[in-house]
Amino acid sequence: MVESTIPVGGGPNAEPHDLVEALYALYAQVHRQTPREMSLTASATLTRLNDFGPARVTALAELQGVTQPSMTSLVSSLEGSGLVTRRRDPADGRAALVELTEAGRIAVSRRRHAQAERFAAGIARLPDEERERLAAAVPALRLLDEILRGE
Repeated sequence: MVESTIPVGGGPNAEPHDLVEALYALYAQVHRQTPREMSLTASATLTRLNDFGPARVTALAELQGVTQPSMTSLVSSLEGSGLVTRRRDPADGRAALVELTEAGRIAVSRRRHAQAERFAAGIARLPDEERERLAAAVPALRLLDEILRGE
């Protein structure tokens, strides 16, 4: 069992916990409210391929927490929909890499745009002072994104 390093309780440790909870709640809310044309696993797989490039089915399965046969089935479905394609892995001709097609990139872009619109609609309803406070946090949020991507 992995122990959480997120501080809990009141006092000086409450702020980081509150921030983590608030960021996760925002992410979850937007994720739930964005209409889906495919499963979360399919969407996450396309996003991973978009953000990090081609990958083997086994790597995708591990990242998504599904079995290799389940990922093979999902990739076949995505391939049939024209969202991904398979090609030989130049490092090992026996293996295949899954990569996004242009249609797959468009699907990821549309989903991100829909999610961004949900955030924008919420932000627009905030008082000016709160929007300014959010804007001031953008550099820290971008740095956090860089840190998390580097892990």
